Amino acid sequence: MNTPLARRHLDFHDTERPMVAMEANWPAGASTGWHSHPRGQLLYAIEGVMRVDSAAGFWVVPPNRALWLAPGVRHAVRMSGDVQMRTAFIDTARINALPEHSCVINVSPLLRELLVAAVQVPRDHAEDGRDARLMGLLLDELRTAETLPLHLPVPQDARVRRICEALLDQPADTATAAQWAARLGVASKTVHRLFLQETGMGFAQWREQARLLFALRRLAEGARIIDVAFECGYASQSAFAAMFRRHFGAPPSSVQR
Repeated sequence: MNTPLARRHLDFHDTERPMVAMEANWPAGASTGWHSHPRGQLLYAIEGVMRVDSAAGFWVVPPNRALWLAPGVRHAVRMSGDVQMRTAFIDTARINALPEHSCVINVSPLLRELLVAAVQVPRDHAEDGRDARLMGLLLDELRTAETLPLHLPVPQDARVRRICEALLDQPADTATAAQWAARLGVASKTVHRLFLQETGMGFAQWREQARLLFALRRLAEGARIIDVAFECGYASQSAFAAMFRRHFGAPPSSVQR
């Protein structure tokens, strides 16, 4: 991270308050670069989609979701579409009952408004009064938020990693696990076992998750829904829309700019 905007977060860790919030607007295609925070981070965008990479895989975060990053997790954020970021930094040594691991959470309408309001709270706000109560309510909403499976784990085994990299490069690939096994010279059951062992997901589940996260980024970039459907290997826009709605409870158009 070498831009003034990227370095701004350092000021928000140098405060006596256990939680502070900041805003930052990023153009499409921008990246924060690799970095980490000593505090936990609640990362949210009121507009645009973020891909957050880490050593263990990556998350894709649309506007109705937020990412909780545990302290010290090295990560990089890449922007799909113009991103209006709103983020809170929380001292987990002083505030308890927060998620133990990094995860994507659902953002309720109340949590959204609290995050938008929190960036206006001074870093040295009084420990009582309206600002402190606002921050306390934000914490309550974070603690009760539903977690969601928007993480795509990266396997360590070279054989499974080869499959995953190919599927990320070509989301429309329809090769079966048996076909991949033949290419790798292993048994089909070995591919299934390795996927579960390395990612916690079955082969088909991992591929669908990869397609879903790819679709989120492409939609945020302004791609047409029908084009994204075909790029993800779906035979029709309606089949793609059904998959999307099943995961997000909203149509693909809800993500478009």
